[in-house]
Amino acid sequence: MFKRNKWLFVFTALAIAIKIFSLFPNAVERYYSNGIYPVIGKIQRILFGWIPFSIGDIFYAALILLLLRKLVVMVRKIRKREASKKYWLTGLKQFVWVIVLVYVSFNGLWALNYNRVGIAGQLGLKVDTYTQEDLVAVMTTITERLETIDSSALLTRQDIRKKRTLFRNAVSAYDSLSVHSPVFDYSIRSVKPSLYSYLGNYLGFTGYYNPFSGEAQVNTTVPLFVQPFTTCHEIGHQLGYAKENEANFAGYLAAKSSSDAAFRYSVYFDLYMYSWYYLYNTDSALARKFTERLPLTVKNDYRELKEFNRKHRNPVERVIDQLYGEYLKANEQPSGKLAYNEVIAWLVAYYKKYGKDAI
Repeated sequence: MFKRNKWLFVFTALAIAIKIFSLFPNAVERYYSNGIYPVIGKIQRILFGWIPFSIGDIFYAALILLLLRKLVVMVRKIRKREASKKYWLTGLKQFVWVIVLVYVSFNGLWALNYNRVGIAGQLGLKVDTYTQEDLVAVMTTITERLETIDSSALLTRQDIRKKRTLFRNAVSAYDSLSVHSPVFDYSIRSVKPSLYSYLGNYLGFTGYYNPFSGEAQVNTTVPLFVQPFTTCHEIGHQLGYAKENEANFAGYLAAKSSSDAAFRYSVYFDLYMYSWYYLYNTDSALARKFTERLPLTVKNDYRELKEFNRKHRNPVERVIDQLYGEYLKANEQPSGKLAYNEVIAWLVAYYKKYGKDAI
């Protein structure tokens, strides 16, 4: 039996070893996130980054078609009473193989980064609970930034309608950041528009990272002012920041370092939404006062985003939203989709360490 299933046992043992290794964040940080993974990421980007379309999206499409074919064959066999015991045992073995291979490849290629120490350790940030006063201080600064750059952002916004410009400026933002923080060095670009952008509007995603091809995917059909920060966020995933709050923070540091006002506006707009959500839950009257302060550009953009989301809202999106929340919980993010909002805790810690001018 062992000889027949030798490789299954080998990969199962490897999966167990990966799981045990993931329990030691310092080891993951040292040997994987700062050792093996950067090499893996660069190799993936060398292999697929030069191709103008998304190889990862095609891979997903082929996988879905294969699964549908398997399902059709299974249904036919059941209807014709041809599903023998041997058929089910073979199917079970194939299923186990798929689970083990996906687990090993997913974690080996990228997902072990969920278990790393991360940005807090790299930047020496003390991320902790924060008071309403802390939140208001940060939110005031964010609002001031929006007041300063809203008009200049409008002037450069049209330039990023060209996907090439959008992606090039995102890479330049990371180049600027890495001058002062080398851990964010992003060499060998692989950022692409998602082939499923229109579908993504109904499923609720603005971007995603494909760990099997190393490509950062951006939904380029959402409102334009959202796209710069989304692009920087996905590059953050590419650099090994798997958790959403960390990818958000990496994206923030990059976008605010950009010479393009549209990028700075995009990140402050997003951070304003996250912080406003928290403030509204504790002091709705104060949150409304912040809303009144916003420049007309920001208010118009908020209305546009709200209307965009309303147009595409559907029952399937809610299901996908719940499933994705469970996925995040299973990968070291117990708050589920609220993990995105937790970037505010990182921002407060950054504010306390470096001061208002650094925000």
